[in-house]
Amino acid sequence: MIIDSLENADKYLSVHKHFDKAFEYLKNEDLQSLEVGKTVIEEGSLTSAVSAKEGAKVEDAKFEAHNNFIDIQVCISGKEKMGWSTRSVCTNPVAPYNPEKDVIFYNDKPGMYFELQPGQFAIFFPEDVHAPMIGEGVIKKLVIKVKI
Repeated sequence: MIIDSLENADKYLSVHKHFDKAFEYLKNEDLQSLEVGKTVIEEGSLTSAVSAKEGAKVEDAKFEAHNNFIDIQVCISGKEKMGWSTRSVCTNPVAPYNPEKDVIFYNDKPGMYFELQPGQFAIFFPEDVHAPMIGEGVIKKLVIKVKI
């Protein structure tokens, strides 16, 4: 997992072959004016999804991981609390991995929590189980799915 501000995004371009295009997209868009919905950035390797939803309570947040995509999750407005644990300590899945949606949910609880402010991001790799969208009020965020 990586947590940082968009102003430091260039530090992470070498982490994955598609990160240059993902962060270029984030740099070139006016995040505040993005409409809720999905966008294909690069067919087969990069998509983005903007959401604006009421934050969840800690106990209601879904604790999830992905096998085939890296998530770059950017807070646009509001304050988003997130939970995290390494997948190796999560032993209680809700159901088997869903390959069609590339997701597995866990009943386990996060080992730690952190909060993103507008303009900050978190990168979650397949070994990162994460509980996003925790907070009060509307949280507007953008998630870029990066194909591994």
